[in-house]
Amino acid sequence: MTLKGLDELDRRILHELQRDARHVSSRDIAEFVDASPSTVRKRIQRLESEGIITGYHATVDYKKAGYQLVMQMECTAEIPVRRDLSETALDVDGVVAVRELATGENNVLVSAVGTDSDDLARIARELSDIGLRVSDEYLVQRDAHRPFSEFEPEGRE
Repeated sequence: MTLKGLDELDRRILHELQRDARHVSSRDIAEFVDASPSTVRKRIQRLESEGIITGYHATVDYKKAGYQLVMQMECTAEIPVRRDLSETALDVDGVVAVRELATGENNVLVSAVGTDSDDLARIARELSDIGLRVSDEYLVQRDAHRPFSEFEPEGRE
């Protein structure tokens, strides 16, 4: 299903889930979007089965959890093997996220959490061993997220 296949109700449900999926129930969403809780549940199930909602994730502040080193690594993968290498990178201990980019030489971004600089060096070596070329590394100070503005209903603040 494409964005064109989403109606206003779908978009509003997605906005509420992106805003705070952990603390919002289908009844809460139903009250906000003026639909029944069963309609909201069915819509969410459809959005999940269509692959539009791909999961629910906790956002972790690794520093507060005792892991002071969060690294973003820019990597390069040959196009024919980019997807496979990205999937394999997720198996490296300490890697918490991988993003494939459609353009640019640095076409795979890897987020990793390490206990110390030796641990981050190990992660970079393992990424290199699987075939990703690590071209740059950045220590992450902070991550912030928000719902996609196109899903936000008008007048909502």
